[in-house]
Amino acid sequence: MTIRTQKDMKGDFFHLVNRGVEKRKIFLTEDDYLRFTYNLYDFNDVNNAVLSYHRRRKSDMSDVRRPTAHPIAGGKKQKLVDILCWCLISNHLHVFLQEKIDSGVSMFSKKIIGGYTKYFNGANEREGVLFQGGTKIIKVVRESHFVYLPFYIMANPLDLIRPNWRQKGIQDFKKTINFLENFRYSSFQDLIGKENFPFVINKKLFYRLFNTNEKKFKENFAKWLKEHRYKKLNFKKFEL
Repeated sequence: MTIRTQKDMKGDFFHLVNRGVEKRKIFLTEDDYLRFTYNLYDFNDVNNAVLSYHRRRKSDMSDVRRPTAHPIAGGKKQKLVDILCWCLISNHLHVFLQEKIDSGVSMFSKKIIGGYTKYFNGANEREGVLFQGGTKIIKVVRESHFVYLPFYIMANPLDLIRPNWRQKGIQDFKKTINFLENFRYSSFQDLIGKENFPFVINKKLFYRLFNTNEKKFKENFAKWLKEHRYKKLNFKKFEL
C-alpha cells in the first residue's frame, strides 16, 4: 500500500491507545461498545456534546446511518480530528487519526475517555478511574509506522480468537478473514465497503492518503496477513 507525499498531508497523525486500569474489561455489554463508538462521533467536535448523554437513544445507536441530530441544537459541527481507522477490544482501544485543529487530538482524547468513564461508572454504580492513566498519544512520523498501522489496528480483534497471533502467526487464514469481516466494533467493515458505522471515519481521506480503495485495501490487508502468516512480528511500537 503506497501513500501520498508529505506535502499532501495537512495536520499531524496520531495513534491513540488506552486500556482498562489493571487490564480490566472496559466494554462489558453491546451497549457499552455502541456508546463508545458513538462517542467517537459525538465528541469529535469543538462544541460540547451533550447529545451523547442526554438525547442519544438506543435505536439511534443501532442505525448505521449518520446521526441526524446534532449535539448543540442549531449548532455547526467543527471536528477536532479526522478518524482514519479504529477498533475496540474488551479491555483496550486503538484510534488512528489526523489532527484538524491545534491541540485537537488532546481535546478529543480527553472527551472520549472522560465521557465514557462517566457513562460506565454511572451504568455500573462505580467510582474512580476506569482507564490506565492518560491515553498514550503516539505521533506517527515514520513512513513504515504510517503505512502498516491501519493493518495492525484492523488485525487487533484477533486477540479475541487467537491471543498469541503476534508471536505464532496466522494459522487458519480463511477463518481469520471471516472473523474480521464480521467483527462489528472496528472500521474494517467500512473500509472494505460493508457499511457499519460510516459516520465515524473519514473514508475518502483514508483512501486518498493511502492511495487505495475498498477493493485494494482488502487485498493489501489480506496480503499483509499472508506475508506474516507464520512469522513472529515486533509490535512494540504499536502497544501500550
